[in-house]
Amino acid sequence: MTPDEIKTLHAIARDAIVAAATRRDPSPPPALTPALQADGAAFVTIHRDGALRGCIGHIEAHEPLWQSVREMATAAASRDDRFEPIGPAELDRLDVEISVLTPLTPCRPDEVVVGRDGLIIRAQGRSGLLLPQVPVEHRWDRETFLAETCRKAGLPRDAWKDPATKIFRFTAEIV
Repeated sequence: MTPDEIKTLHAIARDAIVAAATRRDPSPPPALTPALQADGAAFVTIHRDGALRGCIGHIEAHEPLWQSVREMATAAASRDDRFEPIGPAELDRLDVEISVLTPLTPCRPDEVVVGRDGLIIRAQGRSGLLLPQVPVEHRWDRETFLAETCRKAGLPRDAWKDPATKIFRFTAEIV
């Protein structure tokens, strides 16, 4: 993505967060490049003073990237079940990170590369996802990354070793 496209996505995300916090509709998007109008999957992560405050995303592209970012920013600010909705008093203390995802590809555990791959693990009707930056932030090795993704899915930490467990990887451009 170009620097201008990154700025545009951040402006869209910030506007959506402010709109959610102040209970107004988001502003119309600014001029959009073809790349921002193309279908794209994205996660929006919000931190307040360095602590996670909300993170929600789409894992598959079903709508234009700009729209996915706006919807996920709104959801991260107002519908992440782990947190109370963001209020107006917090707006000046927020940092926003956008992860634009590549399509999912099936993989084996030995193919996972920490620092490059994000993971989705599916088994027993459950699913867990961790973005590529998570194992780096926590200094996890590959097996810990796999185990923590299982834990996030509500599975036993060693569920990734079961041949019936499906493992998918993706990469993300973090802006």
